[in-house]
Amino acid sequence: MLSAFDAYVTAAFFDRAGRGVFALGDGTVRFEGGEVVEAHPDGAALSACLPPAGEGVLTGGDDGRVVLSTPSEARELAAVPGRWIEAVAASPESGLVAFSAARDLHVRDPADAAFSRTFTHEKSVAGVAFDPKGRRLAVATYGGVALWYARIADQKPVFFKWAGSHIAVCWSPDGKFLVSSMQENQLHGWRVADEKNMRMGGYPSKVRSLAFLSKGRLMATSGANGAVCWPFAGPAGPMGQQAAEIGYDEAALTTRIATAPDATWLAAGLDDGRVWAADVTGQRLVPIKSEKGAPISALAISADARRVAWGDEDGNAGVADVG
Repeated sequence: MLSAFDAYVTAAFFDRAGRGVFALGDGTVRFEGGEVVEAHPDGAALSACLPPAGEGVLTGGDDGRVVLSTPSEARELAAVPGRWIEAVAASPESGLVAFSAARDLHVRDPADAAFSRTFTHEKSVAGVAFDPKGRRLAVATYGGVALWYARIADQKPVFFKWAGSHIAVCWSPDGKFLVSSMQENQLHGWRVADEKNMRMGGYPSKVRSLAFLSKGRLMATSGANGAVCWPFAGPAGPMGQQAAEIGYDEAALTTRIATAPDATWLAAGLDDGRVWAADVTGQRLVPIKSEKGAPISALAISADARRVAWGDEDGNAGVADVG
């Protein structure tokens, strides 16, 4: 499948039915089967994630709305008029949805219309992630990462401090580590039990995506000339260990990384429009899109690592088999 959507591709996913799904800067959600859903008719989709359960995709827009889109309809789950929804996350384990609006993090339960929580920060929220059990939320903001219990109304967060602006955050699958990407060309991590700091630098550009694979034994990131893989197998995570770089190419930088969490495969999208997939155990690299073009802005690999979906800044997108 190849498509020209004529709008920035914000995110790409494989939904629970195995279909490729794309959220676009023109406010639409496009499905691999050709269905077009007007999720944000008056704006753009700024963020997206898979919903806690069922088919489709969740999007947050510059219209202040959080919308669940399926091939047949778009349904509003929440709205904060006048605010941009720049981060959205969901937990299959707890069934909760979280989204940012300026300095506020909102939590909703799609199964309980009466449930609502709002957690306010000193600075804008840039990224959010549920822990593996769906009980706690990590929030990337200026000065560090705040940890909140998702269902508790009145609380003070645990704040993992590190100077600078944090723009995205990721939990390890066992919940023992937190890693954030920063406005600077680096990552910062913490061991949750004792807040031990982990400085993870050496990147030539900003790290815009990071994700775990190989059942939590590795974390892969963009931001370099290949896919950077950090070891997380031991109790100390990457502390005292070196990262490996797969698919090094001095002519291009990775802009997006996607992983199959339980497999040893990842996909990489480059700033020259190319896409490849690789098995990190044997470093077998498979070209997915060899034609150059606009930088890759969205990327996904299916859970079985057999398919890759990609989209670029000019609105071109595709779904292809690996191998």
